[in-house]
Amino acid sequence: MAEYTIKTAAFVNLQISTSKDEITLNEKRYPKDLSISELKNKLELITGAGSETMKIELYTKDNKHVGTLDNNEAMLGSYPVDDGMRLHIVDKFLLRNELENFDNVPKYELSLDEYSKKTDTVRQFMIKNKMGQYNEENIKKKELQEAKEQEITETMVIGSRCKVTSKSAPTRIGTIMCKGVIADLPGFWVGVKFDEPLGKNDGTCKGKRYFECQPNYGAFVKAVDVEMGDFPEEELDLDEEI
Repeated sequence: MAEYTIKTAAFVNLQISTSKDEITLNEKRYPKDLSISELKNKLELITGAGSETMKIELYTKDNKHVGTLDNNEAMLGSYPVDDGMRLHIVDKFLLRNELENFDNVPKYELSLDEYSKKTDTVRQFMIKNKMGQYNEENIKKKELQEAKEQEITETMVIGSRCKVTSKSAPTRIGTIMCKGVIADLPGFWVGVKFDEPLGKNDGTCKGKRYFECQPNYGAFVKAVDVEMGDFPEEELDLDEEI
């Protein structure tokens, strides 16, 4: 068996394109001691081309064809690859399908009941690993958090003075204007009109008005960031130099 050696650096950055479309994928970094067979397996994951049927063509940065990586046992570094060059993946299987018309071929569809009985589906994988909607512990935890958030929100008194303290903004003083569910925002919210233009809106959210105030004087915040109390409105000293 012939031996293949790495010609240059241990890794190479290459552009990837396919015969399926004219889009060039993001640049990928590969070790040069990777065999062409192993390279095809990696390319199969990002291009959808079959590793057994694909052909890999090598192009320079100027789109000049260098050759074909056709020896599955050879290492990538045994070919004249360099940073910035492009691997063009030609999939014979895809090309054949593109020449055929499958519009009139009956499509196989599964009913929800049949799909539920299969063991090799994404749904079964999520159930087995307790992911997303199939993680009962996380669902219960989320429900408890939402219930607590709603309880705190309901203690807010409309018309009360308040102080809003959050990590993403300075402490602000204002008046509670509304509370509850706001448009398509998740959870429960408190609408506050600030004494100064330190807000983000004018009392509207996604085209729906919840209270009246000037632009940039209103905001919707979480109840945990709101403290009700006797917070008098600060008087501006008009004689103070700015």
